[in-house]
Amino acid sequence: MSAPSAWSSGWQCQLHGVVYPLRPAYRPVPEGLQGLLRDVVLPVWLPWPLPDGWLVTGFAGAGDDRDGTRACVVALSGPNPMGGLGEMLLVSEEMGVGLGAWLAGLSGPDPGEGFATGAPHAFVRYENRDFPLWHVDAPDRAAFAGEMLGNWLWVLLWPDTAGVLLVEPLPLRDLRDPGQNLDLPFGAASPRLPS
Repeated sequence: MSAPSAWSSGWQCQLHGVVYPLRPAYRPVPEGLQGLLRDVVLPVWLPWPLPDGWLVTGFAGAGDDRDGTRACVVALSGPNPMGGLGEMLLVSEEMGVGLGAWLAGLSGPDPGEGFATGAPHAFVRYENRDFPLWHVDAPDRAAFAGEMLGNWLWVLLWPDTAGVLLVEPLPLRDLRDPGQNLDLPFGAASPRLPS
């Protein structure tokens, strides 16, 4: 890893290229969402309507002032259909950024070898179109990933039993879309986001 220098204004990995800095999480309040939306260049996904009893618990992004936010995450929590508390992270990122893989507990920047072979395991829906997701082996959580509108979409759930929320296609909204007047229910900040 090389630091910014006179020849490069960003962090560089010799294997993966540009490394976007992970910013501290935004609080789960309307101003936190506005902070994330200020310079984001890709979709900010939110399940809508939210699963019953679920709350928005924070936002985070990776990027810099020059290039904008190149990866973002929306955190949620609520009742796990299988019992207890459930947590969900929805990650949208450009190919190669690696935020979703890192939050999934993986070592590389993407889902890894053998990904997307066979039938998809789940779907999300946006504007009446279904997008496939495949299960990714990840420690202590249910992890699904797929390509959506030219970017990675990761859906990460704790505990792994909360993955049953994806039995039916999960309807999504892009929080960047104009004309949305959503009254988002906010909860306590997620411990799954960077502090």
